[in-house]
Amino acid sequence: MNLGIMLPNWIGDVVMATPTLRAIRRHLGHNGKIVGIMRPYVSEVLSGTDWFDHTILYQRKKTQDPELGYRALVKKLRAHRFDTFILMTNSLRTGAIAWLSGARQRIGYVRYGRGPLLNGKLYPPRDGWKLTPVSAVDYYLQLAYAIGCPTEVRHLELKTLPDDEAGARQVWDNLKLASAERVIAFNTGGARGAAKHWPIEYFIELAQRLVEDRRNSVLILCGPAEQETAAELERRVNDPRVRSMANQDMSLGVAKACIRRSHMMVTTDSGPRHFAAAFDVPVVSMFGPIDPRWSETYHSKAIHLQHQVPCGPCGRRTCPLEHHRCMRELTVDRVYDSVIQCLRAHSGAAA
Repeated sequence: MNLGIMLPNWIGDVVMATPTLRAIRRHLGHNGKIVGIMRPYVSEVLSGTDWFDHTILYQRKKTQDPELGYRALVKKLRAHRFDTFILMTNSLRTGAIAWLSGARQRIGYVRYGRGPLLNGKLYPPRDGWKLTPVSAVDYYLQLAYAIGCPTEVRHLELKTLPDDEAGARQVWDNLKLASAERVIAFNTGGARGAAKHWPIEYFIELAQRLVEDRRNSVLILCGPAEQETAAELERRVNDPRVRSMANQDMSLGVAKACIRRSHMMVTTDSGPRHFAAAFDVPVVSMFGPIDPRWSETYHSKAIHLQHQVPCGPCGRRTCPLEHHRCMRELTVDRVYDSVIQCLRAHSGAAA
């Protein structure tokens, strides 16, 4: 089989798609060819894995590089002469791309009016007109089962490259973490809007309380969008055992390697929490406007925290009522107690 797979656009969704990619690779073996079609940063998330024989990169937004545009993408897809095209995305646009690829079989979920473009149709579970919350892990696995793959374990899986590990070692040296008994990674960001954010004052208090135990050090992770917040958090805590990545290598590969090295992670509901699950790192995740069932990772060392409010989970990017109670009333005490519970339960986890 000559197979093309359109990968999800969100970092966390890409990680939750890894059981599906593993299942398809095992099913086809080395007799089939698998081509991954993805955004450039998605390739960084999957670097080190060996599920694809070839990758095609494209950019959703306008780009000065014509090789990343949609016209070039369709041309490349048609050149591969796919037997089957699997859509992990849900949009009408990517349904049209699958149809334009010329693939004989086009498999995906019937959503956003793209049903006529598919001939391998899956239907998401609904309660009336409303979608039923289901983990993206299971959602994607149904696509693998549609081409005959046997049942696959739900374990998320990522790899790191030697350069990623070298970068993480440099971070450990630069921030004097090598002598720390336990490194607790903080992830404060959330790409899908401010409603997922936990107040920075709460992160500050949590960090201060954790480093009262001299065995603990805190590493504040960040990408370019969170750089200023990470630097502010480090500055305001003002403790040598609370350090940020604000002036370090902020590439996704190094972030993966830093999370893999950490003893545990405290995070908002965003992509890096899935890195922790993939590397079997204990993690405490704080959910606000999103129902946790949508992104269940089936990670045995995970604790999910959500403060129940009458208006939630609303699924909005910003709080429509402007009080943000779902995150503001998720107290530092509750998160701290969960972190301690996690540390005690998984004290043997490798740092």
